[in-house]
Amino acid sequence: MRFIGSSVQRVEDQRILTGHGHYVDDISLPGMLHAAFLRSPHAHARIVRIDVSAARAMLGVVAVFIGEDMQRLVGPMSVEDQTGMRNPRFHPLASDRVRLVGDPVALVVAESRYVAEDARDVIEVEYEPLQPVVTIEDALDPNRPALFDEVGSNILYQHSATHGDVDATFARADRVIHETFRQQRSVNVPMETRGCVADFDPGSGELTFYKSTQSPHADRFVLASVLNQPAHRLRVIGRDVGGAFGLKGYVFREDAAVCAASRELRRPVKWIEDRNEHLMASGHAREEDIEVDAAVTNDGTLLGLKARVRMNQGAYPTPPVSVAVIIWIIRVMLPGPYRLQAYRFDATVVASNKASYVAYRGPWEMADFTRERLLDLLARELNLDPVEIRRKNMIRTADQPTHMITGPTLKGMTARETFDRAVGLFDYQTFRDEQRGDRERGRYRGFGIATYIEPAPGPRDFAKAFGFDAGLEPALVRMEPDGKLTVVTAQMPHGQSHETTLAQVAADEMGVPFDHVFKLIGTAGSQAATMAGGAVLYATRKLKEQVLEIGARLLEGSPNDLTIKDGVVSVRGAPQRAAPLAQIAAKVYLEPKNLGPGVEPVLEGRSVFDGGESGFSQATHCCWVEVDPDTGLVKIDRYLVVEDCGTIINPAVVEGQVRGGIAQGIGGVLFEHAAYDASGQFEAGTFMDYLLPTTTEVPTIEVHHLETPPLGEVNFRGVGEGGAIGAPAALTNAIADALAPFGVTITETYLPPTRILELMGAIAREAA
Repeated sequence: MRFIGSSVQRVEDQRILTGHGHYVDDISLPGMLHAAFLRSPHAHARIVRIDVSAARAMLGVVAVFIGEDMQRLVGPMSVEDQTGMRNPRFHPLASDRVRLVGDPVALVVAESRYVAEDARDVIEVEYEPLQPVVTIEDALDPNRPALFDEVGSNILYQHSATHGDVDATFARADRVIHETFRQQRSVNVPMETRGCVADFDPGSGELTFYKSTQSPHADRFVLASVLNQPAHRLRVIGRDVGGAFGLKGYVFREDAAVCAASRELRRPVKWIEDRNEHLMASGHAREEDIEVDAAVTNDGTLLGLKARVRMNQGAYPTPPVSVAVIIWIIRVMLPGPYRLQAYRFDATVVASNKASYVAYRGPWEMADFTRERLLDLLARELNLDPVEIRRKNMIRTADQPTHMITGPTLKGMTARETFDRAVGLFDYQTFRDEQRGDRERGRYRGFGIATYIEPAPGPRDFAKAFGFDAGLEPALVRMEPDGKLTVVTAQMPHGQSHETTLAQVAADEMGVPFDHVFKLIGTAGSQAATMAGGAVLYATRKLKEQVLEIGARLLEGSPNDLTIKDGVVSVRGAPQRAAPLAQIAAKVYLEPKNLGPGVEPVLEGRSVFDGGESGFSQATHCCWVEVDPDTGLVKIDRYLVVEDCGTIINPAVVEGQVRGGIAQGIGGVLFEHAAYDASGQFEAGTFMDYLLPTTTEVPTIEVHHLETPPLGEVNFRGVGEGGAIGAPAALTNAIADALAPFGVTITETYLPPTRILELMGAIAREAA
């Protein structure tokens, strides 16, 4: 009956792998209409005139909405938070000005999607082009137009923080090394694009909203506000989700427009995003640069950092949370598992005529890339080994408990253990010896390493480091009349196997078979394992106490003398005195009067969990590559990970999460680029231009687990972000190591073959 730690087959597999999953596009309601959005072909322009008469006259078209219509039906959207960021107000459809290629200008609702798209294509719009704001430099240029007149500038947010005596620390340094690291835009690219169905019931005034979402609670909160729809008459339903990776944690303008159309037309309305729309306008991630000064001693001791971050938010903020929160996490996590005496952080967020910035798996990944790439560059500058400079500066278990320089507690943090284990799993010196011989023969192989910590969910004081209170996670576990358990959480699974892993936790605690636990309702980041796992554990424990109390009455024993195994309550030492849970549950629900006074006729445990003593997951990634000097192609020869995410609930699920994140990290270095030209035209609107890694480019990934002693009873920690934040640095470090004979310095994440050849000097660099 020990399910925790076992690779139990996923509950979801039978449904999803046999084609019986239920996604938004599977929904078909009586009288349902279909929506299509007309989108701007300009990055920045005034709307002079819109003529929708031809579209409205087409057979099968029910309605055409433009900006003024939506302003009548929907209140202004924005982000209301306490970060101090200047978040402009905007509407579901552009009415006076378009601010990106793909900006929605009109919404066509018709009897079929085909008719809706045909009608969309006959709408005539006259635009007056404006000067585009594309790059961060453009946005900082005071001569460029402000995207929002009420803001008056394209600088939306500035943030500074200082930890320690920076000036004195830098004065003690033997040298200060300066670099600027850049990361290109990317797209989340889930298999299932965005989509929704809004169904307004004119009789009850209730609005039911089906959405591919990872955050139905936020959807409900924001939509109730902007639609002026009573929250008790708004229901958001999320079913199976074909990937999200952070994108589907937001409330989009299209969501509000589709809801408004359904309420206005009093019929269900469906919208499914096509792939071109997704790549162009759903949202983009990871366009930051970080300028760093590092104060070091000649023996490789890292003393202090000064970091200046610039982020390109794109055109519109994305409710419910501003990108300032990601800036804060980058600030907190940039030092990682390393000692620092002082640290200064400055950040600027700008608006531009690009798709809006959204979170993407490990949204603070640029912090880890910068730090781990910087350590390799420091090692080269000081003529030290990259492995040794990390070993010298990494915080050890013996140094703990301590604090990151940014505030969060480090207790039981085992990054150093993962590092030592990883380096011990191969012969490092032999590789270096072989590498020298290979270079003499014109073969360029390289090794890269990266170590990080992942707040999963972090210690209790982690949120306080950037101004928030620690969150609480509720859970309810109920025993049904047949003796089986229903688990209800606030989580919204979208690929993390919650239906399996949380069932393992409940089944172990209750002492029931795994398949006696079902129905998880209603995730974000790497918090579910700890927060939901802990909440489910304690809620199940409360239910178990109720069951044992009632079982003691039925079996005429003491609750302390009872045990539950395989779904049967029995008296220790007297196995003939036993009752199945189904029998006890039936007594409670069907014969409550026979249980005696004070017994509620419901078997239910509730709990709210704050994360307990859990802290960080941690891992070390090692990557070996070979670079072809003739083609610039990078071949990954080997990839190894050693991770510690506390008590492993399901090893197969953990390894799947790690491998999936690494695949995305590899894509972010070798393939993916959401490119724009100087006029703000999007250049990666299909999979011919926006490239993704496939099984032929992603190597077999070796995953090794450490499971260190728990800090508290709940030792489950998340692992969803780790692969994606470790892989870019490890892979880039390996490529830089392979190209060391060419004397190149790599400070960017995007390294397709042409860029490799440029760095090697084989071809001239293309104009930016």
